[in-house]
Amino acid sequence: MDKELRKAVVDAGRRIRPYVRRTPLDESLALSRMGDDQVFLKLENWQHTGSFKLRGAFNKLLQLTPAELQRGVVVASSGNHGAAVAYALRKLGATGVVFAPTHAAATKLEAIQRLGAAVQLHGEDSVDAEHAARAHAAEHGLPYISPYNDWAIVAGQGTVGLEIVRDQPDVDTIYVTVGGGGLIGGIAGYVKQRRTAKPVRIVGCLPAHSPVMAESVRAGHVVEMESLPTLADGSAGGIESDAITFALCQALVDDWILVDEDEIAAAIRLIAETHHQIIEGAAGVAVAAYLKDVQRGQGRKVAIVLCGANIDLRVLKSIL
Repeated sequence: MDKELRKAVVDAGRRIRPYVRRTPLDESLALSRMGDDQVFLKLENWQHTGSFKLRGAFNKLLQLTPAELQRGVVVASSGNHGAAVAYALRKLGATGVVFAPTHAAATKLEAIQRLGAAVQLHGEDSVDAEHAARAHAAEHGLPYISPYNDWAIVAGQGTVGLEIVRDQPDVDTIYVTVGGGGLIGGIAGYVKQRRTAKPVRIVGCLPAHSPVMAESVRAGHVVEMESLPTLADGSAGGIESDAITFALCQALVDDWILVDEDEIAAAIRLIAETHHQIIEGAAGVAVAAYLKDVQRGQGRKVAIVLCGANIDLRVLKSIL
């Protein structure tokens, strides 16, 4: 499976190259000094639509037939995946409908609609919206574009890891925020195969208010649990019971770190103050997890994925 996933990531990199940004891997002098490591930030907050999600969206849509695209697609998303698919559909001359949970950030839903996709709100949790979207797709014979439970999506997100390793071949540790697990599954699936002699440590970073994947790995099966409100809305909510990303996380994620809301807010402020960059709560989770990691401070080469920039301005104002 790992070798197949690595090849799929390489193929995805070639496929999506004309459509997505190859985002910078910038050294962070502030975090390097604070953590006593050489820290690099993977700036997916610079990506079109402000999120890494565009990679998986294009990789999936570009593998549909023209007829499938023209009929339209169905998406489940709390925001960033929906915006990514809407943007990709617009570029490819197609349309779709996005099912979102009622707690989804208003700014993210507005972005989806601006890009031309319809939005339907369903359920209190992301997994409720996913079930509704799958049912709608099956009823109308339309392709369903999962935010994480699809190998094409996982391979597309894995191109983040491909770029990190190409820019810093001797990177020691990568910190990745985890929701459904598509991003960390794709990154880990690629870099663990790419670097077998000196394996890269993969750290899964989650908000303490929604640690579903970490708790699932601990339990040995996907668990159902309530997610509390969190600044990291992009990584919050449940995951499907048959998620392909669960096995990837079980096998390939080395450590899990949970962070609280104050730590996420502090990380957002830190990046704004030291890098003049706006990041969303989910990106702040990875920064906060690095600062909380008991294994930092060993002079390692570290990459932190800033997975997105899409934060509600009212929320940002309250944090700053």
